[in-house]
Amino acid sequence: MRLLIVGSLEGHISTAGQIAISRGAKVSHVNSIDEALASVRSGQGAELLMVDVKLNIGDLVTRLASERINVPVVSCGIGTSADAAVEAIRQGAREYIPLPPDPELIAAVLEAVAAESNTIIHRDPAMKAVIALAEQIATSDASVLITGESGTGKELMARHVHVKSKRSAQAFVAVNCAAIPENLLESELFGHEKGAFTGAVARRIGKFEEADGGTLLLDEISELHPRLQAKLLRAVQEREIDRVGGVKPIKTDVRLLATSNRDLQEAVRNGDFREDLFFRLNVVNIRLPALRERPKDIELLANFFADKYSEANGVARKPIGQVAANTLRQHSWPGNVRELENTMHRSVLLSQGADLAMDANILQLSGAVPTETAAQTFAPAAPVDAAQGNGEADFVHRTVAEVERDLIIDTLQHCLGNRTHAANILGISIRTLRNKLKLYSENGLAVPMPGEVDSPTP
Repeated sequence: MRLLIVGSLEGHISTAGQIAISRGAKVSHVNSIDEALASVRSGQGAELLMVDVKLNIGDLVTRLASERINVPVVSCGIGTSADAAVEAIRQGAREYIPLPPDPELIAAVLEAVAAESNTIIHRDPAMKAVIALAEQIATSDASVLITGESGTGKELMARHVHVKSKRSAQAFVAVNCAAIPENLLESELFGHEKGAFTGAVARRIGKFEEADGGTLLLDEISELHPRLQAKLLRAVQEREIDRVGGVKPIKTDVRLLATSNRDLQEAVRNGDFREDLFFRLNVVNIRLPALRERPKDIELLANFFADKYSEANGVARKPIGQVAANTLRQHSWPGNVRELENTMHRSVLLSQGADLAMDANILQLSGAVPTETAAQTFAPAAPVDAAQGNGEADFVHRTVAEVERDLIIDTLQHCLGNRTHAANILGISIRTLRNKLKLYSENGLAVPMPGEVDSPTP
């Protein structure tokens, strides 16, 4: 992880930096918010900003968002003042770290904010064969196309290839081509010069330059606009890029990885994807099996996620009972590992017995209906009295959508309206969370805004 410390941290810069370095982070330091923005624009990159609470964190978060720089922020300050922590989170910080810094706390925050692991949990022979192929080709500089259904772990595999490569000490930079509008994606990939377009307030280094010497992952490459496909092809062939508004090409040295859950060969036949670019990307193809094709991994992963979310939510770890284990094995898992992860997270939060439950409610909350319960219907919603049962919701006679809605709103209130923090706790993407909140707002539900604690729900 690349950590950028911003401000004096009340004189604890050296201590915090040494702790982070001992945990594997690469640390740099600047004194002000302007210097921090200049650093991330320049391509030096950062995966986390650790900011002195005395600085204007709200201004920093706003300016990062306005320039589409997606870097999480944590705040640091003297003491353990609850007011300071709440204010920092209200301004957009993801976490608050009291100073002097505690090694275990910093390690936990680094791990939580990074929200990633380069270890692929597996024991099924189908997955072992895929990992063997990935590690065989990892040491080369060949472009790799990683394919598989949604939720199979394509980005995780890309990170695994990077870690096993000769470039592992350099940057790993990922861009989701489906999440950024086409008119902004060009600047995101190739950078821009000051004044190149409205809103270009300063020169911005693109992801190709940021990943120079390392690895660049183009996630969901199939969603790339044809005009950008042509520019990407030139970057791959010539190993040089042109910033938007720039006057001269810039040499780059990146190892290119790409992912897709669509059939790119069919996209080529339909004229939606350039054939020459496809061949440039598809030097090696790593196809990730669907979870149903690796059945020996299901229970292993379920236990891993149960441990993870029990610890994250501060609840006692419950065992997976025999009935639940059978349900896990019989479910088709159309959402693959992502669906299983979300299912186990919800099971940890919602199970009320001695064992982790795996009933229709919990499975459907992950967005798929198990085969044996697909025809099950639910009675009309009944209002929930939060005071009953010591605050535990009664799920009987309520639709899955209503249970999910209340879980999302309650989690958002717990996080003081912080969308990113709530999405991490819920185990869903920030994009999914925002779409659901937009729907709730359109239906007249009061959705907590950042900094709000007690937003009423109907």
